[in-house]
Amino acid sequence: QVQLVESGGGLVQTGGSLRLSCAASVRTLFIWRMGWFRQAPGKEREFVAAINWSADSTYYTDSVKGRFTISRDNAKSTVYLQMNSLKPEDTAVYYCAADRTNHGFEYWGQGTQVTVSS
Repeated sequence: QVQLVESGGGLVQTGGSLRLSCAASVRTLFIWRMGWFRQAPGKEREFVAAINWSADSTYYTDSVKGRFTISRDNAKSTVYLQMNSLKPEDTAVYYCAADRTNHGFEYWGQGTQVTVSS
């Protein structure tokens, strides 16, 4: 079992920045891939970004490329999502997820709300 706890969400104006954190209950060194997803009101959950265990591969959905950066600190068992140049359409609940064995994201956090005001 892997427990994930997100933090860092909040209210920010357009163009502002936030950094989300996701603390894992196990050493992230042993988690194949970590990711961030988001769900806006009335919409389905969508992929935002992912990073592999060694942090040498990262993936982003097109709408956040150049604005968001995913990183991980295996020593702290924490994954981060640095979000810059935020837009109102980034407003959503952001979820951290873990793919422990390369079989899909099977562990999820409780989510943290990000609201971007125009």
